[in-house]
Amino acid sequence: MTKRDAARLRRYYQGCDFGLCEYSVGTKLMWRGVLHPSWTEAAGCLVVRNEIGGQVVFDYPVPGPEGDEDAALEAIETYCLEQGLPPVISVVPESRAPRLLARYPYAQVSNVRTWQDYVYYREDLQFFTGRRYSGQRNHINKFRAGWPEAAFRPLTAADEAVIQRFWQDYEAEFPKGNNAKALDELALARKMLKLAGKSCFFTGGLFDGEKLIGLSLSEKCGDTLIIHIEKALYSYTGVYPTLVQLVADAFGEGCQWINREDDAADRGLRTSKLQYGPAKLAPKYRFEPQNELIRHVAAIPELKTERLTLSAITEADLPAYNALVLDAGRNRWWGYDDVGGLGGPVTQTSFLDVARRDFENRQAVNFAVRLDGQLIGEAVLYRFDCRGGAELGCRVDAAHAGCGYGTEAFAAVADWALYKVHLSRVVAKCYKENQASYKMLSSCMRKKGEDETFFYFEKLV
Repeated sequence: MTKRDAARLRRYYQGCDFGLCEYSVGTKLMWRGVLHPSWTEAAGCLVVRNEIGGQVVFDYPVPGPEGDEDAALEAIETYCLEQGLPPVISVVPESRAPRLLARYPYAQVSNVRTWQDYVYYREDLQFFTGRRYSGQRNHINKFRAGWPEAAFRPLTAADEAVIQRFWQDYEAEFPKGNNAKALDELALARKMLKLAGKSCFFTGGLFDGEKLIGLSLSEKCGDTLIIHIEKALYSYTGVYPTLVQLVADAFGEGCQWINREDDAADRGLRTSKLQYGPAKLAPKYRFEPQNELIRHVAAIPELKTERLTLSAITEADLPAYNALVLDAGRNRWWGYDDVGGLGGPVTQTSFLDVARRDFENRQAVNFAVRLDGQLIGEAVLYRFDCRGGAELGCRVDAAHAGCGYGTEAFAAVADWALYKVHLSRVVAKCYKENQASYKMLSSCMRKKGEDETFFYFEKLV
């Protein structure tokens, strides 16, 4: 995400009613060194992928006029499945939290106080009426008495020299000392002010004659004016409430709300923002969907059918298991290159190690299909979508093909998944040329559809 993307992003953010600062061009550009945002469009929605502290998280999709939020969420989930990532949806606005609660059977949900945005009624900051704002009015009166000719006007690219002089004055009386966090934020603010005059933003300055003594950069998103930057010279008594009022008056038309962003756990900021009487602290929910294995499966169980036993693969199974996995001719219909998937040289325990690691991470369950105690095949439940579904695959060695063992094993794992793991659906697919698999799946599942390559099946409860 770069400055060149601003106009495209604004198509979504300008009408966005989420009211949170993260759903804006300004926040994405100013904090891109922390958020590392990238974006795409899916189902008429803006989809933003962030990488924060090495973890991938997604914003809630921002719909355009014809946007389909559910389809965009499905695109995120599919991407995460393919990449082996948990589908974490972060800074979810309060209005969309019920949709995700209904979507994910299991999810860890957090709402940290530190990151909640301070949201005010625009008219409160524009007029400061009522007893609770007597302090702000007194400060504004002191400012007006000391600098009666001070005036507020928009800033443009032509004001670059004036803005640079302001930063010099501001740093000379900067009250944060060696606070690294505050210094970093100041450096980012200086970079952002180079965008003064761009159509995305409302940039204004408070002048004492020719001297710039306060500035602000804001952005309208839906019915909310989001204040990204608010800086003033502390030596001018009452300058901050004066600036707040002037910005609300100059740029707040058509907005019900003014968002002055979060306080990032800064004690001074929290005190200041609370003194302005927020109408609400806007929650930002973080949804971390979990699959059913995490909740319901502590160990791989033993399943029994009329002729078979299904259980965890062990070291004793290595000769038979490796032979099964490495039978390229038999596995041309498996749909996955086990050797290529290793990403390294093949050792005696490579495939068993993968199966064990996948279960430890609760990404898959690999069952050994046993006849009279000997491994003759494998059934794998995998691709958990965190919405109550998973995919099931089964393969049996050539020496035991055509005896119905695959169907027997497949049906047993499907029933276990639906009634013990508490999934709501199990899906499967087979290549169109694979008539044996088609026959097996048709006997215990419902055909769901097809494309050029596969037939698709599902079983629901």
